[in-house]
Amino acid sequence: MIFSTSCSEMSRVRAEVHAVPAPRFLILAKAPDFRASRGVRRGNRAARLRNDSLRGSSRRALAAAEKIAAMSLILLVLAGASFAHEREAGKLRGSAPTGKVLYRRYCVGCHGPQGDGNGENAAWIDPKPRDFTAAVFKCRSTPTGTLPTDQDVFNAISRGFVTTNMPPWKPLTNQNRADLVAYVKTFSARWEKEKPGPPITIPSEPAVTIPGILHGREIFQKNDCWKCHGPQGHGDGPSAATLTDSKDNPIRPYNFATGSRFKCGGTNQDLYRIFMTGLDGTPMPSYADTMQPADAWDLVHFLRTLQPFHTQEAAMWKAWLPSHREEMKPIGPEGAGAAGAGQ
Repeated sequence: MIFSTSCSEMSRVRAEVHAVPAPRFLILAKAPDFRASRGVRRGNRAARLRNDSLRGSSRRALAAAEKIAAMSLILLVLAGASFAHEREAGKLRGSAPTGKVLYRRYCVGCHGPQGDGNGENAAWIDPKPRDFTAAVFKCRSTPTGTLPTDQDVFNAISRGFVTTNMPPWKPLTNQNRADLVAYVKTFSARWEKEKPGPPITIPSEPAVTIPGILHGREIFQKNDCWKCHGPQGHGDGPSAATLTDSKDNPIRPYNFATGSRFKCGGTNQDLYRIFMTGLDGTPMPSYADTMQPADAWDLVHFLRTLQPFHTQEAAMWKAWLPSHREEMKPIGPEGAGAAGAGQ
């Protein structure tokens, strides 16, 4: 984007130079003749005006030539910088210098000039903007503790984050977002020292069944998910008020009743991924070492029943629950060791 704009500007400047009549350049090369001519025809007002016009043309031509030289130098510097700071997101190659321009326009107010999350708006934002200097990202396809892929960062910019002030930036072009990815990565030296982790493998999703949903409820109880997310998944568990992120800022557990979207996407695969990668920088851990894939899928299907939408899981659950409600035990301290929570 910067390169094309600069080339356009250079073309305009070249046009200014070539628009000056050739004879005037010849006269410019003989500046002493101007003075001689003026001395000989001092009394000739027309000649003085003509020479004044020539001097003005010379100044414009010189200024145009200097502008071309300066812009050529800038383009050479930018070309070198772009080559050194190119990043790939999918099939797109992002440019950090171009991304910087976009960042200064759209992102600096929250994330700050240094990318540390201390922009002018940060004091009024909750949760706080991401600190890119730490290179710790919630939404990743990579194992906990590792850097995300460029595609992960691209997806986060595109998707935004529900229940935060970070909007989806889909109005920007894909190239714009790839450029932003490249620039965001310049804020931390970690990107130069480490490689992103390998994306986790998400197995095929099994069919939704009542036994699977019930098993997911057992896991929700057994793993103490309710202590943060609450017995009904409303983000109001007994530990919710005490939670902080990696920078000691208060952080709220996700409320499953707020909508169809999760923090890192809206599909069942996105929710499965969260269980296995965790949300780095938050109290939400990775269960990759303690949870089997089949268990994770059952938990996904149970959590879908907590959302106020007509999902397959919710429809199946609502049809089954009325005739079995008395069999259910509540999630929470009184439901320890039991098989679930009535809804």
